[in-house]
Amino acid sequence: MTTTLTEPAAARTALEGLLQNYSLEMTAKDVPQLEEAADIIPQGTKIAITFLPNENFPARVAAAARVRQLGFIPVPHISARRLKSQAELEAFLAALQREAAIDRAFVVAGDPPQPEGPYADALAVIRTGLLGKYGVARVGISGYPEGHPEIGSEKLWQAKREKQAAIADMGHDFAVVTQFGFDAAPILSWLEQLRGGNVHGLVRVGVPGPATVKTLLRFAARCGVGASAKVMSKYGVSITRLLTTAGPDELIKDLARGLAPARHGEVLLHFYPFGGLKTTAEWVRDFRQAQGF
Repeated sequence: MTTTLTEPAAARTALEGLLQNYSLEMTAKDVPQLEEAADIIPQGTKIAITFLPNENFPARVAAAARVRQLGFIPVPHISARRLKSQAELEAFLAALQREAAIDRAFVVAGDPPQPEGPYADALAVIRTGLLGKYGVARVGISGYPEGHPEIGSEKLWQAKREKQAAIADMGHDFAVVTQFGFDAAPILSWLEQLRGGNVHGLVRVGVPGPATVKTLLRFAARCGVGASAKVMSKYGVSITRLLTTAGPDELIKDLARGLAPARHGEVLLHFYPFGGLKTTAEWVRDFRQAQGF
C-alpha cells in the first residue's frame, strides 16, 4: 500500500514533475491492452511502439495509428540493423506518416549482431536525413545508466555525442530514453556524467511498472540490468518472494530526492509495463493520488 510522501518541498516538487508527463512503452500486440487502459492514461501521453522481430511492419503501423486515434502521441521504434534496405525504411516511415501522422521516432541499433541491410546502427539511420523527410521532428535515442552488456562504456558515450551532433545537423530535437533500472544511485550518477559530457535535452528515465519479482528479474537478466539481492531489497522487495508484486514506489521517491536540475537537467519517467499497460496506468494514477497530486 502506498503512503503519502513527507519530504522537503524540493523533493516533493521533483516527484510531482516526474509523474506529470510520463511516457509508456507497448508492442503491436498490446493494442487491446491499450484500449482497455485508455481512460486511465492522460490524453497526449507519449507511447512508444517497439520494433520486435516477431511483429511485421503493417502491425507496427496499425498500432501507431491506434495510439493516435485514442488521443495519445505515437513514438514508433526504428531498429536499424533489422532494416533490409533504404526502400524498406522509407516505406515504413511513409506508412507511419500517412496512417499515424508521426512527428517523432525512437531510433536504436537493434539486437542482431550483424545488420540485415545497410544500417549498422542508429547513427546511420539518423544521418540518412529520411526521418525529417517523413515528418519526424524529435528523435529519441537510447541511454544505459548501468552500461550495456555488449558495448563498452567509452563507445556508448562516444555514440551519444555523435548522435546528438547528427541530430542537430539534421535540424531535429531529441530526447534520451534509458534502459530500466531498480536503483536511483547509478541513474543519478549517469545523469551527471551525461550533462558533464555536454549531452543536453530531455531524459526519460526508464522505470519498470508493477509486476511480479520473477517477471522483473527475467527482464533484468535479459537486458543486462543490475538486479542483485541488495538492489532488490533497496527496491522494496524480498528476492525470495518471487510471486510478490513490486512497484517502483521507492525508486521514484529516491530519484525525486536526489534530482537537482542544475546537475541532472530535465528528467521525466518512461514506464516499461512488464505487468501490463492497465496495471501500470492504474499504479501511476493511484500513486499520484496517494501523494496528493
